[in-house]
Amino acid sequence: MKDFDANAVKNAIVEWIRAFFENNGKECKAVIGISGGKDSSIVAALCVEALGKERVFGVRMPDGEQADGKDAQALVEYLGIENCEINIHEALQAVKKEIEPKLGGTWSEQTAVNLPARIRMSVLYAVSQSVNGRVANTCNLSEDWVGYATRYGDGAGDFSPLSQLTVSEVKQVGYAAGLPAELVDKVPSDGLCGQTDEDHLGFTYEVLDRYIRTGKIEDPATKEKIDRLHEKNLFKLQLMPCFSYQAWLKEQREFVQENNRNKA
Repeated sequence: MKDFDANAVKNAIVEWIRAFFENNGKECKAVIGISGGKDSSIVAALCVEALGKERVFGVRMPDGEQADGKDAQALVEYLGIENCEINIHEALQAVKKEIEPKLGGTWSEQTAVNLPARIRMSVLYAVSQSVNGRVANTCNLSEDWVGYATRYGDGAGDFSPLSQLTVSEVKQVGYAAGLPAELVDKVPSDGLCGQTDEDHLGFTYEVLDRYIRTGKIEDPATKEKIDRLHEKNLFKLQLMPCFSYQAWLKEQREFVQENNRNKA
C-alpha cells in the first residue's frame, strides 16, 4: 500500500525480534529453515540484523534434489550464517513405506503434499533443541489468509516476524533489509506441488494483497474463491479447540441447583 513505510517496519521487526529473544531465550539462536525463497531469506536477514550472524542458524532441507538449492546456499553464504543441509528424502520415503501398506495402499495427494513440510518442521525442532535455538516461522499474511500453509508444518514455529504482512509488504521489507533482487523478487513456490503459488491458487498475490488491505476486488468469482478459502482455512490460525471441563462442571452444578429449586 502507498502508506507502507518499509524501512520503519523493518526496523520495528528487528526490535521485536530482539525483544522476543530477550524474553524467551537471551542466549538462544534463531533457527530458520532456508528454502531459497523470499520469506525464509528475509526472515534470516532480519534475524541477522537483530541478533548478529553468530546467533542465526540456517537449515537447508531438500527432498532429494532441490530445484532452488543453489538459492538457499547463496543466501546462507551472503549472510555468513552457520548452516547445515539435512536431506529429508529417505525419512519421507521411510514414513510412506510404513504407512501406505497399512492403509491398504492408500496415500492421498494431500498427504504427499503436506508430509514433507511436517517432516521439515520436525527437523527444525530437533536442530533447535540441539543448538539451543528458537524456530522461526516464515509464513506471511497473504499465504495464511487463504490457507496456503501446512498446519504443524511451515505454519508452526516459536516466533513469526512476517505473518502480519502481505506478500507485497514482505518484499518491500526485504529490499529495506538489503537483500539482492534475485532473492526478494523470486517467484513464490511452495516446492511441494510443482506449481508457483499463483498458478496453484488461481489468482495473483497483487490481487489478494489489495483485497486484504482495502477490501477492493474487481472480479466477483475471484472474491468468492478468496472468501471461501479464507473461511475454510481459518482453523489453521486458531488455537486447537478443547473441551472446557470447568465450563461443563459449572453447567452441571447450575442444572442441579435449578432442579433442587424446582423441587422445593
